[in-house]
Amino acid sequence: MNHPEPAAGPVLVTGGCGFIGSAVVRAFADAGREVRVVNPRCRPFRDDVQFLDLDIRNGAGLAEACNGVETVVHCASVVQTRNTAQHEMWEVNHGGTRNVLDACRRGRVRKLVHISSASVVYEGRDLEAGDEGLPYAKASLSAYADSKIAAEQDVLEFAAEGSTSACALRPHLVFGPGDTRFLPNILRRADGAGIREVGTRSKLSDFVYIDNVVDAIMAAEDQLEPGTPVCGQAYFVTNGEPIAFFEFVERLLTAMGYPPVRKRVPYWLAYAGAGLVEAFHSVVRTGETSEDGLSRFAVRYLNTHHYFRIDKARRDLHWRPRTALEQGIQQTAAAVTR
Repeated sequence: MNHPEPAAGPVLVTGGCGFIGSAVVRAFADAGREVRVVNPRCRPFRDDVQFLDLDIRNGAGLAEACNGVETVVHCASVVQTRNTAQHEMWEVNHGGTRNVLDACRRGRVRKLVHISSASVVYEGRDLEAGDEGLPYAKASLSAYADSKIAAEQDVLEFAAEGSTSACALRPHLVFGPGDTRFLPNILRRADGAGIREVGTRSKLSDFVYIDNVVDAIMAAEDQLEPGTPVCGQAYFVTNGEPIAFFEFVERLLTAMGYPPVRKRVPYWLAYAGAGLVEAFHSVVRTGETSEDGLSRFAVRYLNTHHYFRIDKARRDLHWRPRTALEQGIQQTAAAVTR
């Protein structure tokens, strides 16, 4: 007698009120899964989702939240290219991830999809068609990248224990409706003094539309089983359509009715200015601050190639980016101007 497959169990999403996390929550809830969100000071946005006002630095609370959970999607992260919040980044990005791993052990969670970053392999030099064979960056460029490296290493080592099937996804410059960081920063500048292009458009960057990231997360969760090629692996997740950073910004702005980018700042001047701004912040500010692109890490990032192959994700996850870059740009512009 054939027995029906058991229904997929609950999904817990850390950082489920953030840009990526909220999109993941909606996708799993729409698919009929029971979803729990772990996020401090989060305003619930769906009646069919359980929202827990909980910081992942609270290990005991996180372990309790993971009871009965089949899959954890770990999105929670502090993202900042300056180092004024390095204490918070290490506490959340690395320490919080270690709490997630412990909660998975204690709660006998079957699957873990960890959202890492493509910056874990970036050393300030050109990366052209990089793949997962690249080593972790040894040059420390920011506390964010360093903390994400440590977190991803812990996740992949944890996968080898065999108690929870785990993998890491490395999205690069995620954009789309609901963005709370990248797009708002661009619009603030466009509405203020205007966008100033840094350097030239000779360097290419990868971007990835939010729906493609969510698809990759759900595909990874579906493929994660003991003994499969996915367990213990990291995957770059991009649109696979590299483009100059300010070409992308200009396309997005013109789709929203803004004029083309006309102003330009030489690389050396932007880098020196970013150094002065960072020095100022190191003296008068600590903790998280709003991102404005004025960090040496960001300026260097804008003026190096950083794009990646996605063959491994296509092969192992049976995933492909279904929303093309231009379609994503138009959908983002329509959502913002609606």
